[in-house]
Amino acid sequence: MRLVLVGPPGAGKGTQAEFIAAHLAVPKISTGDIFRANVSQGTPLGVEAKRYMDAGKLVPDEVTINMVRDRLAEPDAAEGFLLDGFPRTTPQAAALDKLLADLGTALDLVMELVVDDEVIRRLSGRRTCRGCGKVWHIEFDPSSVEGLCDRCGGELFQRDDDKAETIAERLREYASKTAPLIDYYGAQGKLVGIDATGPVEDVTVRAIDALRSYGG
Repeated sequence: MRLVLVGPPGAGKGTQAEFIAAHLAVPKISTGDIFRANVSQGTPLGVEAKRYMDAGKLVPDEVTINMVRDRLAEPDAAEGFLLDGFPRTTPQAAALDKLLADLGTALDLVMELVVDDEVIRRLSGRRTCRGCGKVWHIEFDPSSVEGLCDRCGGELFQRDDDKAETIAERLREYASKTAPLIDYYGAQGKLVGIDATGPVEDVTVRAIDALRSYGG
């Protein structure tokens, strides 16, 4: 299955992406991972992206899309994939459609994680491991020992992006840029929404139940 996961900040996309990708036995592909891989490996696209990032500028869509193209062309994505964090805008969605058409395939489904008005509470409760990058939540997905990661034992901290003063701006940006994706994919008949509130395990069950109804 070829799937895109969308939803506002605080919807738990990263966490659910891991579980859903494992269920589908496909790679979870995030733009963050792609950027880090290209930059660390010094690929031509990584060098170009780093030039923009070092200058404090946004990496152009063309560079991002070319990175995604290269990643989707890798053997492990031949039978399916889950995209987390891309596309973020309707122009990127249109570019992804063209990219996949060029590869002789298309998206099967776009899953929207729908959250309630407590998104700030959800976001501000997130804690990230300095060691492995695993994201925990002090209420919905706590680590066994407060302040320490169950996966690697690393220190947990609150990212600046997860602080209340930053969250409102992120939600405004999502509403203006990313929310239109819902209409875009809805018009294609590829959109399914699930309730993403409550414990992580409950959300995962809803997501997998929804996928099963689409053959996933």
